[in-house]
Amino acid sequence: MGMRGELEMTEKKNGKTGSGKTKKLLIWLVAGVLLVGVLAVFGISGYVGWNLTHPARQPVDQNPGQMGLTYRDITFTSREDGLELKGWLIPAGNDRPTVIVAHGYRKNRLQDDVPALPVAAWLAGKGYNVLMFDFRNSGESAGTMTSVGQHEVRDLLGAIDFIRQQNSQQVILLGYSMGAVTSIMAAARSPEVAAVIADSPFADLRRYLNANLSVWTDLPSFPFNPAFMLVVPPLTGLNPDAVSPVRDIPLLGNRPVLLIHGDADRDIPLANSEELAAAYANTTLAVFPGATHVKSYASDPAAYLQVLADFLDGVTGSP
Repeated sequence: MGMRGELEMTEKKNGKTGSGKTKKLLIWLVAGVLLVGVLAVFGISGYVGWNLTHPARQPVDQNPGQMGLTYRDITFTSREDGLELKGWLIPAGNDRPTVIVAHGYRKNRLQDDVPALPVAAWLAGKGYNVLMFDFRNSGESAGTMTSVGQHEVRDLLGAIDFIRQQNSQQVILLGYSMGAVTSIMAAARSPEVAAVIADSPFADLRRYLNANLSVWTDLPSFPFNPAFMLVVPPLTGLNPDAVSPVRDIPLLGNRPVLLIHGDADRDIPLANSEELAAAYANTTLAVFPGATHVKSYASDPAAYLQVLADFLDGVTGSP
C-alpha cells in the first residue's frame, strides 16, 4: 500500500475515533444532566416537605375574655408521649357536655379562618363547656413537628383525658380540616366520645396527598408528588398510611357524626366527606353551596349554627 492509502486509512480511523469520543461525551453529558435533575427534584421535595411538616406558628393574639366569656388557661399532656399542650376551658359546669375544638393545619386554637371564637361563644351560650387548645407545634404548645393527624391524635386524646378528669357529662369533638380528621380518629380510639362534628375533612391522607399535594407545595404534581412521597417519610417520620379516617370511622359503632363541607372547597374537595358518609351509616352530611375550605360558617353563619344546634340537640337530648 502506498503512502497515500496509508494516510487515507489513518484519517478514516481518526474520524471514527473522534466520532466515538463525541458520542460517549454526549451520553455522559445527558446522564449528568439527568442526574442533576433527579437530585434537584428530590432535594426540592425534601426541602418543601420539611417546611410543610415544620410550619411557622401563628400567635394566639385573642382570647375568650374579649368576647365577654369567662375562661381559664389550662395545661395538659398528650396521651402516650406526654407533650405539654396549652389551651382554654370555657366552663359551663361539670354536669354539662363539653365540646372540644380541634384546629386545622398551620392554625392554632383560634382557627382564624373560620373563625372559631364566635362559634365557641355560641356553644357557651347554649350551655356547653368548651375546650380550645393548640396541637403540638402550634400556638403555645410544645413540639417541633406537624404530622397532619398522625401524632396530633395523641394530643386530642390527651384533651379528652383532661375533660374526663373534670367529670364532664359528655364529650363531643368539633374539628376543622386536619382537626376534623383527627377528631374522627380520636373518637375511634376513645369510647368516651359521644359524637363528632367534622368540618372539611379528607378521607385518607396518602390518597389525598397523591391527588392534591400540589395545593400545598405549589409545585407540579409530576415529578414532585412521587418524589415527595419517597423522600419526606424517612426524612421526617411522617407516615401517610397512619392517617385514614375512612378506615377508622366504622370503629365509632353507632355514635353520630356530622360532616360539614363546602361544595366549592378546592383544598379538600367535597368528595372526601361524601366518601366518609358512604363508609358510615350514622352520618349527617351538610353541604354549604359556594363555601370554600372551612368557610361554611363564614358563608352562612345562621344556617351553620342551626345545623350544629339540630345535631347537638339530638346528641344531648336537649330540646
